[in-house]
Amino acid sequence: MEIPQSISGRMAESMTARESFLSPRATRNRDYIRRSGHKPEEPVIRPPFSRDADRIVHSKAYSRYIDKTQVFYLVENDHITHRVLHVQLVSKIGRTIGRPLGLNEDLIEAIALGHDIGHVPYGHLGERFLDDLCREHGSGGFQHNVQSVRFLDTLEDCDLTLQVLDGILCHNGEVHDQSLAVEGEAGWGSFAAKLERIEGGGDALPLTAEGCVVRIADSVSYLGRDLADALEVGVIGDDDLAEFPENCTALFGITGREDFSEINRRVLDVLIKDIVAMSYDADCIAFSPEASACVAAFKEFNMQHIYENPRLLHNREKIRFMFEFLFDRILEDIEEEREDSPVYEELICAPWVSGAYADTAAPAELARDFIAGMTDRYFEWVFQQTIFPKRTRSRYPDRRPGPAVNPASDRCV
Repeated sequence: MEIPQSISGRMAESMTARESFLSPRATRNRDYIRRSGHKPEEPVIRPPFSRDADRIVHSKAYSRYIDKTQVFYLVENDHITHRVLHVQLVSKIGRTIGRPLGLNEDLIEAIALGHDIGHVPYGHLGERFLDDLCREHGSGGFQHNVQSVRFLDTLEDCDLTLQVLDGILCHNGEVHDQSLAVEGEAGWGSFAAKLERIEGGGDALPLTAEGCVVRIADSVSYLGRDLADALEVGVIGDDDLAEFPENCTALFGITGREDFSEINRRVLDVLIKDIVAMSYDADCIAFSPEASACVAAFKEFNMQHIYENPRLLHNREKIRFMFEFLFDRILEDIEEEREDSPVYEELICAPWVSGAYADTAAPAELARDFIAGMTDRYFEWVFQQTIFPKRTRSRYPDRRPGPAVNPASDRCV
């Protein structure tokens, strides 16, 4: 059904009026840039950045967030954070910061929802192992922010806007920044230069103020949450909390052990207000010096007591072996053209994968992308199916037919 022109006209006027209240540094919907623009736009009902958020949510890569762990892998606990919750938290925190600053909340939401799609099984530990394998096989290093762009822009060809892809590419929650200012020009050449710099091990700041908000919200979102999860699963205890930084206990008003039960609420309340106060009418998105020092100390505490905790890493060598074994096996499946293997059925021949990508990607790139897209459970399942012999009950099954071939191309369908 088409919306009557009289109604759509008034809706357009209302949208223009709302945008007039945005900050001068906010990204306007009319300034969106798409590479191809081959899909229709309906800016009155679904402005371009809102549409991007929808495209991300409906992507296959987004659906796999559901079983990608944030920090604590191989733990059966429904109350700890997974990626699917983390990106929603970043979106909520980002919009909470962006609203009083007069920024484009649709753009913040889209960047936040897509920023971690490139994360691999077993979080940052798995990322390190996949990075080693990519370098060993000549496909460059591995960075999950680059992979997020690759999934959304190359594999699935979601035709997202430049502003959203730039924000996803330039998020970096592992690096601490007291202040973030926009960087680069609104063009695909500038985006390509940033991509090349990050692939080479460097860093780049976002093109938009909204991208800067997501980058800072990413850090804010996991500080208290990771600590709360660590207490939930017993990775840390009272001995660890005794070493919690003094400037953090002061800033968050922690006076005793019981206060850590609501550490995430205290962190979000204090830091969001701090960012808004420091960034209001400023040309940057920033922490105050006091809050910045606290965030840096908090990250260092989490690194020493949580992320590098032997209790968390005791399966590290087993997981490394799994990554190495699967990478080699996937390469073998591709080189031998085993079309009944998982990499063919779930990636190369999958109908949702761009034909331009599947036809041109090198074997090591296909192995990288297949593993990076796996959930933790699917990673374990593929490993088990690959390494364990299959039993039959009474007789050998008939040969399984291979995938059908699309007559219009050489790709499987």
